[in-house]
Amino acid sequence: MAEKTVEVNMKTGLQARQAALFVQEANKFTADVFLKKDERQVNAKSIMGVMSLAVARGTTVSLIAEGVDEEQAIERLAQLVENEN
Repeated sequence: MAEKTVEVNMKTGLQARQAALFVQEANKFTADVFLKKDERQVNAKSIMGVMSLAVARGTTVSLIAEGVDEEQAIERLAQLVENEN
């Protein structure tokens, strides 16, 4: 299992379009991927789960992955949310 804590720097956080891009990227990996904010943890491959966290810019979240490509999944998703687009 791999885990990384990151700060979300996307201009609008993980809302609508950015959440959809995040979920699309997470679905490229075979590992189980989760997004954790405070005490809530959701499946990062679920658009409804990701949006339910209401992650705003500047929020600190944890990316958790378990599977054969867990390290790659964590690194790619971390790059995505830390980017200021």
